[in-house]
Amino acid sequence: MSNFIEKLTDWILEKEEEAAKKCYISQDDIEAQIKKTQAKRDELAKKCQDELSTIDSLIERLEKIKTESCKKD
Repeated sequence: MSNFIEKLTDWILEKEEEAAKKCYISQDDIEAQIKKTQAKRDELAKKCQDELSTIDSLIERLEKIKTESCKKD
């Protein structure tokens, strides 16, 4: 499914590029799309960072459990 979405996105961007070259799309519209896409990227980056922090905390706790566990000889 993601491959389909990726191909569809590429196709849409190609059509948008063609339209922009023929001045069918205003610079303001393109700038608005850029800002919207950058905002989405920033949102995803924060979400990923939050998730990574959570995973790092879990790893630290597991490492602590491992070092404190009973060792069989």
